[in-house]
Amino acid sequence: MENILIIEDDRILNRGVSFALTKEGYRVISKFNISEGKAYIMENDIDFLLLDINLPDGSGLDLCEQLNDKINFPIVFFTANDTEEDMIKGFERGCDDYIVKPFSMDVLKLKINAILKRSVEIEKWIFKYKDLKIDFESRKVFIKDKEVNLTGTEYKLLELLSKNKGRAVTKEIILEKLWDSNGNYVDENAISVNIRRLRKKIEEDAKNPHYIITLFGIGYILGE
Repeated sequence: MENILIIEDDRILNRGVSFALTKEGYRVISKFNISEGKAYIMENDIDFLLLDINLPDGSGLDLCEQLNDKINFPIVFFTANDTEEDMIKGFERGCDDYIVKPFSMDVLKLKINAILKRSVEIEKWIFKYKDLKIDFESRKVFIKDKEVNLTGTEYKLLELLSKNKGRAVTKEIILEKLWDSNGNYVDENAISVNIRRLRKKIEEDAKNPHYIITLFGIGYILGE
């Protein structure tokens, strides 16, 4: 279930859109100004943003500029104008589309479905969590957009954990997936060694990791 955030100060419109999208199976969160919306985005994961350009405490365009690298989700702008200047500003700040008020709810739903479908296809090859990004197609890893050089084993280990984000991965599974595929026995100590090396490369403080967490007696987990 995708989480859609609406930032729109027109409460009737906000609630109408929220109602329609909830019926479609989305989880919808409504905010009514920039400060509320920004605070929510900073503390929560969302999959889609519907953002009004003209808000009581500022511009939705400025909000996008403030968030900058925090935006890794599609954005559709609500606007009362369809001028070329507004469109250009919106796309320059990272929006995926815009819709002019008043609009058809059916058209809005079609736009959201189409954009989310494209996003899912892209995300099959890209993993993002906090400042960590993995490009599965090129097998490249980035922290704060800076490439990190990993060994083949380190990369495979990180890829396995990322594809199981939020789920415990036992040492037995790691051995089976990474080292035991040819029936060769490898001591469990090899896992600990590679985890330590990996943490030194991707963690800000390897002794207090935020990405790869040890589950004592079980294995490891990436993410919360």
